Amino acid sequence: MDAQGAKQRLFARAAAALALMSARYWTTVVPVARRQMRCWQTHAQAIPDPALRALALTKLAEERFNAQTAPTFATLARSDQRPRTVEAIVALQIIYDYLDGLTEQPVSEPLRNGRELFRALNDAISPSRAPHYDYYRYSAHSEDGGYLRRLVDTAQSAFARLPASAAVNEVARAAAVRCAEAQVRAHAVPREGAAPLERWAIDQAAREGIHWRELLAGAASAVISIHALIAAAADAQTKPKQAARIAMFHRSTCVLATLLDGLADLARDERSGESELGYLRYFPDRDALSNELVDVTRRAIDEADDVPHGAHHLMTLAGVVAYYTSALSASESSSRAIVAPVQRELQPLIAPTLAFMRTWRFAKRLRERTPEQRSQRP
Repeated sequence: MDAQGAKQRLFARAAAALALMSARYWTTVVPVARRQMRCWQTHAQAIPDPALRALALTKLAEERFNAQTAPTFATLARSDQRPRTVEAIVALQIIYDYLDGLTEQPVSEPLRNGRELFRALNDAISPSRAPHYDYYRYSAHSEDGGYLRRLVDTAQSAFARLPASAAVNEVARAAAVRCAEAQVRAHAVPREGAAPLERWAIDQAAREGIHWRELLAGAASAVISIHALIAAAADAQTKPKQAARIAMFHRSTCVLATLLDGLADLARDERSGESELGYLRYFPDRDALSNELVDVTRRAIDEADDVPHGAHHLMTLAGVVAYYTSALSASESSSRAIVAPVQRELQPLIAPTLAFMRTWRFAKRLRERTPEQRSQRP
């Protein structure tokens, strides 16, 4: 079978997976995810410390899309396993977003504080281990009314009840460790400088035989891989080798998510006159960034057939690309030039998702307009 024909067949299966995914998502995943979000909103409102309460509520509001779309992976689970799969993924995503905000707060020892906080992420996917709980040991604020502990307990309990949680646990915990190290070191850059982050990434990449910039970008968003592994744990037939393949495939998804998110942020910062390069700072120029994005996308397409439910996972990757690239306006020609080759690699698969994301963003902008703005005619 020629390569082009194989790619066309893969994309056809991915399109079919999108139809099944959509049907299951809107009917069986969204209702559970929304109930979970309302539950965590109530818990966040009860946090005693005003600073932690404000952070938790802000994250739930601003990152709501993350917590509602991450359970897309749960459409792979059998109907009887789907609710607890959604429960685990939603809780884990909220933990990740909350920790992301917590570790950005200025403290005297950002690395030690960040590592202690991110133990929550590891505890959440370690069903055989008693949670640590003293996550705020080095933080300026700690009175969260049990909010983070309750999130960890919920994710851990739901994950433990999935039939193949033991089979994916080792791979999921390794992803959580990489995620924690990348996030903590990245947030410590303003105080510690970039050298510790780069040294860690170079050392880790040498062990895995990949470029350090790829390892760093993949680690920063490794929560995506963990979500995919939670969904795989819902299938009793999942074995550790399959879990490893799923995690390897979604390293590409994580790289794309990190770098495309950074590109969207850069475009927004340029419009506002700010300049925050984030993970993009480690690329010498835009050509290097574009080449990295294309190489990672091509590798994912090549690897999809070797992954259980590969067409479904490839469709998820295309959705991630569509989400971030749809944030770029037509006026941002330099950024669009970087992402255009990535979109071409995924055509025609990405087209319907990209159209949906652009429509969603347009509707979101309309909802956010003030009554005065709505009354004005264009």
